[in-house]
Amino acid sequence: MKQAIYGLMLYVFLILPPVANLLESIMIVHMHMQMPLLVISGFLMARFFQMKFPGFFEKWNGNGVPGILLFIVIWSYWMIPRSMDEAVTIQMVEVFKFISLPFLAGIPLRDSWMKLGEVGRNITYVFFVIMFGLMAWLYIGADSQICNNYLEVEQKTLGWGSLAMAAFLLIYVLQLLFIDQSEFE
Repeated sequence: MKQAIYGLMLYVFLILPPVANLLESIMIVHMHMQMPLLVISGFLMARFFQMKFPGFFEKWNGNGVPGILLFIVIWSYWMIPRSMDEAVTIQMVEVFKFISLPFLAGIPLRDSWMKLGEVGRNITYVFFVIMFGLMAWLYIGADSQICNNYLEVEQKTLGWGSLAMAAFLLIYVLQLLFIDQSEFE
């Protein structure tokens, strides 16, 4: 239950206006720090909800596929440049960000991850390698400003950060494929 309290504390910290404004002021911090931390806060709070509503999670997400699909849809939505822009300028979109990432992405991720099995997790990793690669291509290759609230140099920085994420995830997936994991269990 301590995890749920830590997750709630992290969530409350992240929604404080000075913290939210600081994290949203730099594009790469907004996408690669604030958004994952919101998902982590939901991930940590998930145990509380799993214990409180076990029948709901078993009925709704019995094999883990619906939950991981919801996580992928929510995460993919927030990777769209316009979504990030609107989260900074439109208050209701920002509220949706602070609700959707922890509660519609973080909680389903924790509930789904162990239910998926090895193949499902590997497919999820490959999806994220591709997605981060496409985001890197979009942000690095853009000749003009994509986001109205961020400078073009910030977009390039985010693109290179996304490329690094894709490379690290690809290395992780390759080591999962070529190294016998049973030796380390």
